[in-house]
Amino acid sequence: MSIGKNNSEALSRPITPAVHLEYIQNQAALTETPSVEEVGEYHRAIFLHHHAQEMEQLRQEAVTHEERLGFLHSRWKELQARLKATDKFVATEHEGQPDVKPAAPWNAWDRAMFIGALVSIVGLLVFGIFNISFNLLESGLVTFMENPVRAYFWAALLPVGAFGVKVGWDLLPRGKGRGVYLWSCLVLGMAGVLIWVGAYSTVYPTLSKSIADHLETLSVFDDAATTTANLNPAGVRRVDMVMVFAQAIAEIFLSAVLGMFMTMLYTRHRPVRLSTDPVFARLDEERERLEREIAATRRGLAAAKGRQKQFESQLAALATFAKSIYQKEISTRREQASQKEAILDQISHHVRTQLESIPAPNFRNRTATIPAADNNGQ
Repeated sequence: MSIGKNNSEALSRPITPAVHLEYIQNQAALTETPSVEEVGEYHRAIFLHHHAQEMEQLRQEAVTHEERLGFLHSRWKELQARLKATDKFVATEHEGQPDVKPAAPWNAWDRAMFIGALVSIVGLLVFGIFNISFNLLESGLVTFMENPVRAYFWAALLPVGAFGVKVGWDLLPRGKGRGVYLWSCLVLGMAGVLIWVGAYSTVYPTLSKSIADHLETLSVFDDAATTTANLNPAGVRRVDMVMVFAQAIAEIFLSAVLGMFMTMLYTRHRPVRLSTDPVFARLDEERERLEREIAATRRGLAAAKGRQKQFESQLAALATFAKSIYQKEISTRREQASQKEAILDQISHHVRTQLESIPAPNFRNRTATIPAADNNGQ
């Protein structure tokens, strides 16, 4: 923007200095006709007297830009050669080895298993959060009675626990350790399921009876053995505690196992990933920086050379204009001289005509009378 503004201002300014009319008139008035080149050289000297320093500064600035542009071009060519010799992408490391082996494509069965595992994890965690939060609210604890939202936060420990178990599996190195870890989690999860089902089966016959069924079984002749055989409220609470604990174990470890299975499926079908070589990226950034500097240097060089051309054009225009004025002055003086000569010719012709129209005197009679008078006088 500044370069264009300076150029527009330079174009709008008049050419300085102006044509020296006094010098042209003096040269035209000389008896010896000077050459037109002298007038041009004189105005050239005047123009350089005013703008020689600025023109030299522009020339030196253009030389500096040219030298810097040459250096930047050589540096840019070196970077281009290094970029051509360097690969842009390199294989990433997977488990300590370059990841260059292509993976198997996804099939319908693996997709179905992956989606099924994901749905199972979501179902387990949602069911566990709502079930455990309900049990916490029914526990009668003051903390959860005053603020029921806390029960849901406590129940949110289930997905956090499952995620922690999954992270532990990810941190293990590839080998037998991962297999032992996975099967251990699977055994614990299935054990939790079996304990939960067994505990629920012990209270289901009693809890599934209606009030009428309970009234029919009541008898005044019930003995202590029969009473102890049935579940009392304390026994139900213990069974409920076992069910909640088994459910939490099952949901945590089974969710983690399903997450491990999804990871194994994804690893089996994962795409080969390439990353940008850091050396190539650094060279590419340097190339972009050099291109910006080259563009800025070219703009500076163009501005300097353009301003220099403007001064040269102004000098040529000033010299040509001075020559044209000088030639016009010479032509005007020649016309004036020819007009004066024509007027003098007319005046001389008129005088000559007037003189010719006057009759000439008779000098012969006059000479004859003069001697006769002289003789009479004697």
